[in-house]
Amino acid sequence: MSEHERTERRLRPAPLLFEPSEAAADPEHFFDLESMDDPRELLARATELTLAFRAAADRALEYQAIAAAQLADPRHFDRLTPGDIAQRAEWTEDYARKMIEFGRDLLRGGSQQ
Repeated sequence: MSEHERTERRLRPAPLLFEPSEAAADPEHFFDLESMDDPRELLARATELTLAFRAAADRALEYQAIAAAQLADPRHFDRLTPGDIAQRAEWTEDYARKMIEFGRDLLRGGSQQ
């Protein structure tokens, strides 16, 4: 895979499994919000989506942290440095260190909600 393909893949958001692919292909379409005429209904649905996306982002962040901790595990001969992890995840090295610690905490069973 070329560098351009990797960059292009990273820039595209992950497909949302519950939105029909033909609707997702239309850039003006977003979960059928554009077709809602009642502002109360629109606010309720948009708020529902916002909360769902926040929850999904929080969960994805936890998985990033777990992966970072596993990749940095000193028990593995092929472990990565915080700098290597930062480069792969497009983070700063300081943020990578924090994510590694957070991931270790999660793996130990701490900080779970």
